[in-house]
Amino acid sequence: MAIWLTENSKIIVQGMTGGEGTKHTRRMLASGARVVGGVNARKANTTHEGLPVFGTVKEAIEQTGADVSVVFVPPAFTKDAVKEAIDAEIPLCVVITEGVPVHDSTEFWAYAVEKGNKTRIIGPNCPGIASPGASNAGIIPADITTAGRIGLVSKSGTLTYQLMYELRDFGFSTAVGIGGDPVIGTTHIDALKAFQEDPGTDAIVMIGEIGGDAEERAAAYIEQHVTKPVVAYVAGFTAPEGKTMGHAGAIVSGSAGTAQAKKEALEKVGVRVGKTPSETAQLMREIMQSR
Repeated sequence: MAIWLTENSKIIVQGMTGGEGTKHTRRMLASGARVVGGVNARKANTTHEGLPVFGTVKEAIEQTGADVSVVFVPPAFTKDAVKEAIDAEIPLCVVITEGVPVHDSTEFWAYAVEKGNKTRIIGPNCPGIASPGASNAGIIPADITTAGRIGLVSKSGTLTYQLMYELRDFGFSTAVGIGGDPVIGTTHIDALKAFQEDPGTDAIVMIGEIGGDAEERAAAYIEQHVTKPVVAYVAGFTAPEGKTMGHAGAIVSGSAGTAQAKKEALEKVGVRVGKTPSETAQLMREIMQSR
C-alpha cells in the first residue's frame, strides 16, 4: 500500500520539454513510473522522449487518463500551470519548482480550495513523492531505498534522501517531500492523517525544521489522532536567531519556531526526536525491529 501515488498512477509532466523536465522525465521512466505524456502549449501535437506532448492538462487527461501532474515550469509561470491543473481537476499536482513567489503559492492554494479541493498540491519547492517499487513523481532518487512499511514526510529534500537511504533495509510505503516554503499545498498533518489511515504503513518518520509552527501543530494532531509510532528530526538546532536558513520558511523569531521548542512539543506527545538524522534513523530502526 501507499498514499496518493501507486503503481497505477498515470503521470504527466508540465514543462517536460525543458531541461529539468526532460532530465527528470527520463529518471521517472527509468524508475518504472507510468509517465504518459507532457504539456507544453507551444509544442502541442509533437513527441518528446517518446511521449506525446499535449497543449493543455485537460487534453492530456482526456487522452491518457492521467491522474498526477509533475510541474517543472519556471517560477514566473508556475502559478498559471498549477491553476490549469486545478481547472482540469487532476487529483494530484506535484510542484517541484523552486523560487515560486509566496503570493503566487497563496493564490493557487486558495484557488484549489475555491474549486472544492479536488486537486491535492504537493510543494512548491519540493522533491516530490515516491512510493518505492510502485511509482515516483518528482526528483527523489529511485534507487536509494526499497519498498517497505515506513511512511516519511519531510520539509527537506536532502534529509528525505538521507533517511530513505539509512532505513533502506526496512523500506518505505511512501515518502513525501512537502517543501519548506511558508505556503505549501500539503502539510505534515495531511501526510500524518494519510499514513495513519494507510494499512501499508506501520510507523512514521517526520522531518521538520526551524521557522513557523507547523511542527507544533503536527504534535497537537499526533496527540489526538495518530496511534502509530512517530519519530522526528528538526533541522536547525544551531541556527542563529533571526537568520533565514535554507528554506524560505525557516525563519526564527524569538523563541517561536526554534528547534528546541519544536522538539519539546513533539516529545511532550510521545514522539521520539533524534538529535541528528542518523540518530533519528536509529530510533525508527528500534521501533521496526521490535514489531
